[in-house]
Amino acid sequence: MAITAKEVKELRDATGAGMMDAKKALTEADGDFDAAVQILREKGLAKAATRTDRENTEGLVVIVEDDNAAAMVHLKSETDFSSKSDGFVSIINDMAAAVLAEGEGAVAGFEARLEDLKLTVKENIEVGTVVRYEKTDSNGVDAYLHGPGTAGVLIEAEGIDPETLHQIALHIAFGKPRFLTREDVSPEDVEKERAALLEITKSEGKPEAAWDKIVEGRVNSWFSESVLMEQGMFGDSKDKVSGQVGSGTIKRFALAMVGG
Repeated sequence: MAITAKEVKELRDATGAGMMDAKKALTEADGDFDAAVQILREKGLAKAATRTDRENTEGLVVIVEDDNAAAMVHLKSETDFSSKSDGFVSIINDMAAAVLAEGEGAVAGFEARLEDLKLTVKENIEVGTVVRYEKTDSNGVDAYLHGPGTAGVLIEAEGIDPETLHQIALHIAFGKPRFLTREDVSPEDVEKERAALLEITKSEGKPEAAWDKIVEGRVNSWFSESVLMEQGMFGDSKDKVSGQVGSGTIKRFALAMVGG
């Protein structure tokens, strides 16, 4: 059958293949676009167009769990339309199930399907956060999924009752902490923040003699915003997360957010 220049261009745009390779693939596939894409892939001639410089602030977060573990997978896309497509939803659900059953490394087995999805939707599709927490007799694990997969939280703790742990998981989605404790913040990050706050303080015309004290106060405020154990529950400065924990211990947490 006759292959048009328009069809060749569409295949080239979708796969990044050369003009002649695209035309040959379409001819071999009798004009079937999807079959031609597969032919090019099998010959190593198709590739998702490089779109890593394009923002992928949409996407989906999926959490699955059973009696033994909980798993969370975040898959990024450029548009909300793509993240709601059947192909996108199918692959992230399959990825989450595989991570739950086999561990975080299971996502590596989805490389080919992800490449196919990129070619189909023509977007910068990227795997974000992937975590799996084991449930044991001593460790409690709580999972929270916000809205239609716009944010997800996994938290692992010891010695904290399930209801309190769930409330802390809800707070994490609200407070968006970056670290668990001050000790988890690298000295480089602290110094970078301190230097920025010093410049802000100088620009405000504060007396030089007061710079150190002002900056130290602002660094402490930064910690209270960034560190989970120093945050106030749902913004209440008098009700710290550390107070909710009591004699228990939060071992780790993970937060995945669409657009985050």
